Amino acid sequence: MVGTANAANSAKQAAAKMHRRSRTGCFTCRLRRKKCDEGKPACRACKHLGLKCEYKRPMWWSNIDQRRNQKEMIKNIIKRTKMNEKTAQGVAMSASTPPSLCHSLPTSETYSDGIAYTRAPSVDSQISLDYNFNPVPTPDLYNSVSMPPPMFAPSFPHPGQFTPYEVDIKTESQMFINDIPTRRDSTISTFSTYQAPPVVGQSFPTENWIQQDYFESRRESFAEEPLDFQVFDFPHAGSFSPSHQSVIQVDECDQHLLNHFIDNVLRLIFPILEVNQHGSARSDVILPALESNKTYLHCCLSISALHLKATERIQGEQIDSDVVRHRYAAISELCEALARDTDHAKILEATLGMIFFQCSVGRPDDCLPDIPWHQHFQAATSLVNKLELPSHLVSLNGQQHSQPPFNMTLASWIDILGATMLGRTPAFADTYREKLIGDAPSGLAELMGCEDRIMYLISEIACLEALKLEKMDEVQLCAHIKLLGDQISLSEPPAGSVTSAYSSTGAVRPKQLSRNMTAVFRLAARIYLCSLVPDFDRTQGSIANLVNALSDAMEYIPAGPDGFDRSLVWPLLVAGSVSLPNSAFRKMFFERSNRLGEASDFGSFGRVKELLKDVWRINDDALVRGDKQSVHWRDTMQQKGWDFLLI
Repeated sequence: MVGTANAANSAKQAAAKMHRRSRTGCFTCRLRRKKCDEGKPACRACKHLGLKCEYKRPMWWSNIDQRRNQKEMIKNIIKRTKMNEKTAQGVAMSASTPPSLCHSLPTSETYSDGIAYTRAPSVDSQISLDYNFNPVPTPDLYNSVSMPPPMFAPSFPHPGQFTPYEVDIKTESQMFINDIPTRRDSTISTFSTYQAPPVVGQSFPTENWIQQDYFESRRESFAEEPLDFQVFDFPHAGSFSPSHQSVIQVDECDQHLLNHFIDNVLRLIFPILEVNQHGSARSDVILPALESNKTYLHCCLSISALHLKATERIQGEQIDSDVVRHRYAAISELCEALARDTDHAKILEATLGMIFFQCSVGRPDDCLPDIPWHQHFQAATSLVNKLELPSHLVSLNGQQHSQPPFNMTLASWIDILGATMLGRTPAFADTYREKLIGDAPSGLAELMGCEDRIMYLISEIACLEALKLEKMDEVQLCAHIKLLGDQISLSEPPAGSVTSAYSSTGAVRPKQLSRNMTAVFRLAARIYLCSLVPDFDRTQGSIANLVNALSDAMEYIPAGPDGFDRSLVWPLLVAGSVSLPNSAFRKMFFERSNRLGEASDFGSFGRVKELLKDVWRINDDALVRGDKQSVHWRDTMQQKGWDFLLI
């Protein structure tokens, strides 16, 4: 049996070695992952199968969705070709061949993908056009132990949406007779599309076409813009080996929630990090936490139920019970852990998850009971200090290639923009001030898109607003406003820095995307700063120009469901709240919301969309009456009883 297994492994390795796609062959063969004889004007495989042979890069090659559609179309053409051949062959043989030979077991011609599987390369040809080294699934004849079926079939989504991964889901069920526990069953099922990302230039495993296609689509952008791998010091770094297979334990009744979270929610949480470090959000942050942190798991199951309720418009006691049950299980676990005063890193991880994940799911009208995000953040602030993360972040100043703690960067994102929700000073404002004069990055650009310096200046503006609300002297206020305005001007990049975020292959360039997003945040920071001026008037030409400039900058941000509008909620809120009825901003916002589709109705983006509707209604009515005073978006939130973190 061992010899058989070794022989099988050797054959598999040999097949993988032989099956290397041609870099100069036609794009049709490359898409099919077949060897191409590079014949002109059309290769033999394409002529044989009736396919269009393309040596010039077709339009569909640069778009993953179009490439997948093209692959399906090719499969259908091949299937029709094979069926036609079989029909013709059957007609020719019917007169002289016994029925038992014509109607035997299914042959390679009848497999579902329509691609023939042969025993060996053709004898009369140096090239096997139809040989596929990916074996047809067959029963395991050497293993009598039957494995449980996978809980859900592997799907192959857009690589930009989420990376391949491998998860074992352990499901437990127990039988009760007259309320007495009797039998307890436990099963483990595997959902796996994961392989560790290969080093650039390394050959790709043939079994994993998702990651291969992803790196192929990014190959040319690597030359244009080298990627920075391992930007962060992740909380679970070193805890698991690279070949570790995650095992997540859930009760049987919650299995569908975990499946939904992995399939549909996980890709929404850190879209910018996903662009910068493909697969990192899942393999380095979320999956290890789901496996090792019970509080975090309950948080994610609650978020999954909330997303399921919002996207599927499910109503009823069951879905609400799922949301509340896991929400309070997470809170109970947190309280117990805080009382024990141990495992601070795990508690912080779960607390930040409970704060931040809400920004990706739920509708504005959701009224299920919950603890406000800023109360959670008070606990998170204490944990950050206990772990000494601020001092560690500052200690990185002057160090090249430093790796900031991931949870400190996430906490900073929440802290800075969250302070603007409350009109308060950020909890770690002193740390940001030290980092502002330092030179070591904090990773904000790689995590949420905006460069550190602009985020730290937003922190300073939030501090100034807190002082203004405490009745700061107006002369001093204006002096500080001018000083911060000058600091923003110093951060302006050279002309032409904002340009298309796409490479020549159609892949997103992470660094260019960050420059473009930073430009949007910079303009929003200016508007935020100007709003602190005594007797601020949004109808002034200078404010309208800033709002229009932000609208123009949004043209360089990819839009739609796979775009990054949801990562720019805060700038859109700040600029939108002071926009005028005839502003180009409103047209831009409506158009991008429509392109986003139903996703524009939930999460922080959906809440901002509803909030801006109310702000515009109130302020536009005031303008009609000749009143230039405008209501602040924060006051409108309070009137609605909203207590959201809009980031």
